Amino acid sequence: MTKESTLAPREATVTASGIARLANVGRAAVSNWRRRYADFPTPVGGTPTSPAFDAREVEQWLHRHGRLTQAGTAQWAWRHIESYQPAAQISDALGIAGALLLLRADQAGPPGDSLPTPKQLVSHLRTLDSGLAELIGDVLPKQWTAPLTTLLRTVDQFGSEQGAEAAFEYLHGQYVTSAHSMSGLAGTPDVVADVMLTLAGAGARTFDFSSGTGSILRMAADRALHDGTATRCHAQEVNAQYALITLLRLWFVHLRTRRAGQASEPPVVHVGDSLLADALPDLRADVVVANFPFGIHDWGHDRLAYDARWTYGLPPRTEPELAWVQHALAHLSPGGTAVVLMPPAAASRPAGRRIRAELIRHGALRAVIALPAGLMPPTAIGLHVWVLTQPDPHQPGAGNLLMLDTTTAPAGQPLTQIVGTAWNAYRSDSYAEMPGVHRAVPAIELLDDQVDLTPQRHLPQAGTLATTPTEIIGRIGDFDRLLDHMRRSLPAVHETPTAPLREAPQADVTDLIRSGSITVQRTVSRSRSADAAGGTVLTAADILTGGPASGQATRATDDTPGPRVDAGDILVPVIGRRITARVATPEQVGAELGPGVQLIRVDTTRFDPWFVAGVLSRTDNLRIAGRTSSTASGTLRIDIRRLTIPVVPLDQQQAYGQAFRQLVEFRHTLEQAAAAGAALAREIGDGLTTGALGVVPSPVPTA
Repeated sequence: MTKESTLAPREATVTASGIARLANVGRAAVSNWRRRYADFPTPVGGTPTSPAFDAREVEQWLHRHGRLTQAGTAQWAWRHIESYQPAAQISDALGIAGALLLLRADQAGPPGDSLPTPKQLVSHLRTLDSGLAELIGDVLPKQWTAPLTTLLRTVDQFGSEQGAEAAFEYLHGQYVTSAHSMSGLAGTPDVVADVMLTLAGAGARTFDFSSGTGSILRMAADRALHDGTATRCHAQEVNAQYALITLLRLWFVHLRTRRAGQASEPPVVHVGDSLLADALPDLRADVVVANFPFGIHDWGHDRLAYDARWTYGLPPRTEPELAWVQHALAHLSPGGTAVVLMPPAAASRPAGRRIRAELIRHGALRAVIALPAGLMPPTAIGLHVWVLTQPDPHQPGAGNLLMLDTTTAPAGQPLTQIVGTAWNAYRSDSYAEMPGVHRAVPAIELLDDQVDLTPQRHLPQAGTLATTPTEIIGRIGDFDRLLDHMRRSLPAVHETPTAPLREAPQADVTDLIRSGSITVQRTVSRSRSADAAGGTVLTAADILTGGPASGQATRATDDTPGPRVDAGDILVPVIGRRITARVATPEQVGAELGPGVQLIRVDTTRFDPWFVAGVLSRTDNLRIAGRTSSTASGTLRIDIRRLTIPVVPLDQQQAYGQAFRQLVEFRHTLEQAAAAGAALAREIGDGLTTGALGVVPSPVPTA
């Protein structure tokens, strides 16, 4: 990509969804505006079902009609950046916006009315850092394009309102959580970075050899400023766009450090592959941190076979993570600490057991920490953190390793506190393990045929039960009473020589609707916006449990609420594998009907609600009322208008209705018993295996 074509001239556009987000309304409101207002901008692209509008025309229209009061400059600034396609150009646009904001942060006084030219921008940044000027120069056009001018003016306004650094951090946060970045490779979530730096501590030199967009290093620099210490940040990143963003973020912190009067050296960021082209081979840092890519088998195994970094053995081709680990140790100063994120499989794969064993024997590996799942989107697995130190060749290796499983720690504690407390205790002279959570495992215990470093394998469960033996025995009595109640909740029935309901006249539900004896209501389906909350609504799940409304209502500005539930109303999910008709419980009366639920209201002088719900729920009715839905889950769309209802006297309906009501209560009690029984069986089993409960000897049968 040449400088001239880095940001191709293209008018910034916005879709209907984007307009809805900017104005904090639903898409239905945008559709209404298009119909009602003759001056609403006409589409400039897209498709008939998903039109695109000129962003500047939309902005002017929203301003003119007072619809932009909740949108804010921040959303517009990100919208202008997001409108550049493909993703490579979006990264460049973000870097250029950050360069302008950094220039404003370095300037004294408020910004002027005019934008600096690309040449002026590069010249100013060169006075700060020649490397930064070179990186930004690679993505700047010779002159600003029209859409880029609009973008930079909006970003400039955003920076003047919120502060240059705060504005860039907002835009960076939008970028790393969008579909335009490579997610976990671009930024490390703050909670994970905080844990890693809590383990690593502080030092005069901090190095991240796979920095992404610099999230861990920026937090390290910010911590040093807050603590009144000094650290110089060094980074290497293979993605030039990420490297530019890293350097910009670090320079914002560096400017704050200089203004605070603290001595600090400027950050250093290099572009390149850390394994194949180490840009800092002589650097020995006090702190090394990294969130490197996993599972890349083409990491240079053949070209690096005799590399001096492989102190603990040549990593197999299938173990790139162990190459990164040794790279981290090679850049670590004596007494320093390296903290790296690892996939959990690296703790147990057979190909890496020799290197894992050498790391343990030499005392280089100090801790393995299992994190909760879902901290690093898009992956949903729980990652590991390895803590490493540069072993002293004149001292014996460490005698044990800290194994910590944060998923079993007591609830309510922040993750950083859990990890920091265990790590500090492990390094103290008065360490005490927490059974099931953390333990100092002797090295000899780990050096078996597998060298499995998975924390859960080395953490026996706590000897105490969450439920006391007295509580367990009490729950056995409660379970007996629940079973007895369940047995007595079945209706009393008997065999009949005739079939009264089958032989009774049948009334079509469609005819009953026409006559007004029955009404059927549903919430009108609309395009909805999660930004406009409307209270709670009744969902299909609420019908099955009999509980109160639990769904979150979201509606466009022009939407009207759904129908309200009255006493005696019958509720039926629209989609399901069977017909489940339930009379509204007292907790559900008054609730708003949510999507996917249909409400049947009967004339109670002619029909008993429980009787109607019972006959509609007949198993064979699914064959008549069920239509194949558009989902692939095998569920059916229920159309109750296809069904019939037996016509019998009201007193006979009420007798059947009472039986149907008892059956619903029986099913509910049965579900309670199943859940309570499973929990009780688990608690009794745990009590027996931990020794808290004993087995009562069975009586010996007499001859």
